[in-house]
Amino acid sequence: MCRLLGVQSHNYYSYQKRQTDKPDDLTHQEMLEWIKDIAKFSDNTYGERRIQKVLNTLSFPVSRRKTAQLMKEAGVWVRYKKKFKATTNSDHKKPIYDNVVKQDFVAQKPDQAWVQDITYVWTSEGWLYLAVVIDLYSRKVVGWSMSSRMKASLVCDALTMAIWQRQPKAGLIVHSDQGVQYASKAYRRLIKTHGFIGSMSKKGCCWDNGVPRRHVTERLPHCHAA
Repeated sequence: MCRLLGVQSHNYYSYQKRQTDKPDDLTHQEMLEWIKDIAKFSDNTYGERRIQKVLNTLSFPVSRRKTAQLMKEAGVWVRYKKKFKATTNSDHKKPIYDNVVKQDFVAQKPDQAWVQDITYVWTSEGWLYLAVVIDLYSRKVVGWSMSSRMKASLVCDALTMAIWQRQPKAGLIVHSDQGVQYASKAYRRLIKTHGFIGSMSKKGCCWDNGVPRRHVTERLPHCHAA
């Protein structure tokens, strides 16, 4: 037949081998569906290596190269998560406030002293920074702000919300760590404009800004400067 049709015999045998090595459509489609499920489960954070391991565990003996081809065919892509910086950067030359609170986290009345901090939380939009302001008397969050960037405006917006909601009088103690946001000109201007007393924890001492969840009369263990 090859001589009659003018086809090289090695091309014919190569075609036969490709047909033999080709997986059946049901298995192929099943792998594509599994890859889509794995990607959804991992929030598109699994790459070729990890998806290959999962497929092998599910009794699909595929190579990394084959996994990459299947991922492309399934329309699966990898989302690399942004690495967030530490929320406290006290390595700066900006002016700081004295520690007025000195680990005395018991207030005698509302709006006598507020404490602040920055953290980050996972949302439907991804990771966002969260700045909060807490009244030491009630332990209630009186102000907060969220942003994808950790700038001075993050803490200023949180404090502004607290001021707008509570309308505190001058003399309020506002305590925070020595983060660069709390040492910014905008933040210090906000403190000065309202006649507040700025206070900052000792550098390298987490206890100075670690408010206990319940009211306590004893102070937490003292720390030494880093």
